Amino acid sequence: MPSTLQFLGAAGTVTGSRHLLQTRGKNLLIDCGLFQGRKENRLKNWDKFPVPPSSIHAVLLTHAHIDHIGYLPRLVKDGFKGRIYATLPTGELADTLLRDTAHLQQEEANWANKRGYSKHHPALPLYTERDTERALDLLYGVSYGEEFEPLPGVRAKYRDMGHILGSAYLDLETTDRRDEQRKLVFSGDIGRPKDTILRPPSQPYNVDYLVMESTYGDRLHEVANVRKQLADAINEAMERSGVLMIPAFAVGRSQSLLYLLREMEEAGEIPVLPIYLDSPMALKALEAHENHLRDLNLTCRAQSLVGENIFSPKKLKLVSHQRESKALNGLTRNAIIIAGSGMATGGRILHHMKQRLSDPACSMLFIGYQAEGTRGRDLVEGKDRIRMFGTEIPVRARILTIDGFSGHADYNEMLAWLMAFNKPLKKLFLVHGERDASEAFGKHIHRHYGWEAILPRQGQSFDIDF
Repeated sequence: MPSTLQFLGAAGTVTGSRHLLQTRGKNLLIDCGLFQGRKENRLKNWDKFPVPPSSIHAVLLTHAHIDHIGYLPRLVKDGFKGRIYATLPTGELADTLLRDTAHLQQEEANWANKRGYSKHHPALPLYTERDTERALDLLYGVSYGEEFEPLPGVRAKYRDMGHILGSAYLDLETTDRRDEQRKLVFSGDIGRPKDTILRPPSQPYNVDYLVMESTYGDRLHEVANVRKQLADAINEAMERSGVLMIPAFAVGRSQSLLYLLREMEEAGEIPVLPIYLDSPMALKALEAHENHLRDLNLTCRAQSLVGENIFSPKKLKLVSHQRESKALNGLTRNAIIIAGSGMATGGRILHHMKQRLSDPACSMLFIGYQAEGTRGRDLVEGKDRIRMFGTEIPVRARILTIDGFSGHADYNEMLAWLMAFNKPLKKLFLVHGERDASEAFGKHIHRHYGWEAILPRQGQSFDIDF
């Protein structure tokens, strides 16, 4: 009897990763993410799950981003009772991110009830903090390369993918076939070959079926010296004698930024400045990175072995409490504030923006892609007024941008990863990309390797010989 792959999310879009493998009379769910972004996507989170959650034997996670893990508490709420597998760092990050997401869900429902703007009475969260606790109780951490058996007849292991701390591709291999073993790989999100703090993506072999992301399937990253760009931006901001605000995502980007700031201070490329990391989630993610130094790249490990605190610029201040964050309003010159969110859509960075965007002495540096419809996108495109907290804020601060901090491989880097495959694939599925990006990447793959890529639709199923 053939196995079946069904694509329940991240099909024709970059969000809501959920892939269902039906094999040997059992259901395995690979990733269990929230749909994010446009309202039409977010509403899918409220749809009835396509199979009863109680019928799912186990969930296997590739990494801790919310579009890959954020639906887990709802799955548990609706009846899932199996084991949730993840790498050890992914488990630690998931604890932080899922608790935060549950808190935000409950806050939003409470606010909707208070203001009466929900169509539902009362408005309810997708899941609660109690649901999250129950989901976290089911987490089972494994090390990279450690073999485990999510169900009889199938052997699994994780290999590093260099996207964020703990990210991995999932390698599933049959152990009960008399004719020939089969291997099915889920790439998760693919990292860059050269990252500031992470190892390069690992390479699988003898793959028969591949489910691969295609986020940047139609884009190439600029070839840029990120360290020099960052130094130039900071020095330019300090010449204005004001405060530099840097919106940064809590997991990965904030830690890479701290690492580079320390390196540049020691090399004399930037002045030693007070640096404030103002994000409770980034502080917890920083702790996770420090707990898993062995999973960073060789340079980071070597530095930590000789006693270097690799994420600590000389005047780093960790800001956890809200009162400490508000106290930063008293800063007037020559300091850096790092706060979430990375696209200025929420988080503490908004309060700093309200305080400082109208000050021509201040600067704001964006270090990553700014999606359409975000405040970050409006600012980098030169909008001279930004609406926040019901008020129009004039933009007089200097807006700076640099490229190169992306955690996603571009299409050339993904093609290079495929180059090391030692035999043709039986089937290749492209997911986690907008349709245009996936189509473009499929054409690149066909041109270089002659393989036909399948672009599954939401809910579509395929039989595979696994």
